Parts: sequence; structure tokens; C-alpha cells
Amino acid sequence: MKHSIHNRLGRLALALLASASLASFATGVARAAPQVELQRLTWPEIRDAVRAGYDTIIIPVGGTEQSGPYIAVGKHNVRAEALADRIARSLGNALVAPVIAYVPEGGLSPRTSHMRFPGTITVSPAVFEGLLRSAADSFRVQGFHTVAFIADHGGYVSQLREVATSLDKAWSGSGAHTLYVASYYNVVGGAYADALRARGLGDDVGKHAELSDTSLMLAVDPSMVREQALRSAPKPTTADGVYGGDPRPATAELGKIGVDMQVNEAVAEIRKAQGR
Repeated sequence: MKHSIHNRLGRLALALLASASLASFATGVARAAPQVELQRLTWPEIRDAVRAGYDTIIIPVGGTEQSGPYIAVGKHNVRAEALADRIARSLGNALVAPVIAYVPEGGLSPRTSHMRFPGTITVSPAVFEGLLRSAADSFRVQGFHTVAFIADHGGYVSQLREVATSLDKAWSGSGAHTLYVASYYNVVGGAYADALRARGLGDDVGKHAELSDTSLMLAVDPSMVREQALRSAPKPTTADGVYGGDPRPATAELGKIGVDMQVNEAVAEIRKAQGR
């Protein structure tokens, strides 16, 4: 009898310890700059996170492309990951998938769009869509209830939206949902561009590798910008891979305005989609 009681007490202690561990994980994620990147967690940590209520996964979609002479080709990947981390921490119930760095960037023969410049990597639209679907389905079967895509590059936005919409319909009745977080990308050409224009910088705002793009990168990771060369250069043109606007007045302070907008808008959109 004594042995049986000891066994029951031991099992109860283990159950309480496991429960405390999950509560500790959830509290740690909510409070203190958690490790939200999936690739830096072990599988038991991911399992416990999902059980503790971390049922949202953010899939950042970047791209490896030229961004003018003064921004490194991994701009979208570095930025998407950093901002996805901030979004996840703000949500308090989300993890971040590895960045999708291989996206459609132009033709190979002849070389078109960004593929005209060294360092750009492209994949076909079919490969890209298949990758998105497979990644999202991987997380669905693991217990994530919300799969949220963010896009740091406009070239594939329509495909990403179509895939997210299609998957959400296919998952109907499963308890899982997917969405394309449109506000993350749209705010750059919208409210952020308006904020720069209000500061008298409208002539410098363009579409690619110009003032807004360079400022965002300086705010997220200045090591990705060749700032000394940028400041001493003549105004770059489309031949240099800069489309519209002058990047030379860019600053991290201006970039922080846009970064904060992107994070805040994305958090609000995801919470609204989840009814929170």
C-alpha cells in the first residue's frame, strides 16, 4: 500500500512539474524577450510551446535580390526575420518560421527584372507556390491554428495572397486558418510614404532601394547598408538598380517610423483575424 501511494505521489509530482514548466515557458515568452524563432528551438520546446498556447506561426517571405549598389542582396530576408520576431513577441502567442529566401525574381534566359544583376536568385512561380503550401501544411499538422504570411517584397504578393486564400478554404472545418497579412507590406507605400512626404521628403520616395527602403534597412540592420559609399555617391539611377527616389538622405531614425508602423499594423491585423 505504501509503495502504491508513493507511486501515485510521484506521478502527481511529475505532472505538476510538467504543468509548471509549460506555465514557465508561456510566462517567459510573454514577459522577457523570448526565443521565438522556430529554427533556434528544439522539437520538445516547440511541442511544449504549442501546448502552452503558442498556436500562431508567422512565415516571413523575403527574397534574394539586388537592391542598388549600397544595400546587400539579403535585405528582404534580414528585415522580414527581424520584424517577424517583433510581431511574434508583441502577439505573445506566436513563433517565427525560417525565412523563405527563394522567390520569383525574374527570367533566366533572357535575364529580366532583378535577375539582370549579380547576386539575385529566382525560382519559378510554381516552385514558389509549392513551397508556400508545403510549409503551411507542415505547421497545420503540428497543431498551429494560425499560419500568417508576411511579405517583404512586392513582386510575389498576388501569388502569396492567392495561396493563403486557397489554403484557408482547403482547411475549412479543421480549426486551422491561414492569412496573408497585407498591412505589413502595404503600409510602406501608404502611411509610411505619407509620413516621409510630410517631412518634405516626397521627391526621395520611390519604389526600390531609395529613401524609404534604405531607411528601413538602416533601422533594422545598418551593417547591410554601405553607408559611407552611399553618402559620397552621385544620385543612383535605374541603371544602378534604384527605382525612383534618392536614397542618400536615408537615416535609421526615418526607418524606425516605418518599422514601427509595419509591426503595429501586422499585429493588429493578425489579432483581428483571430478575433482577439
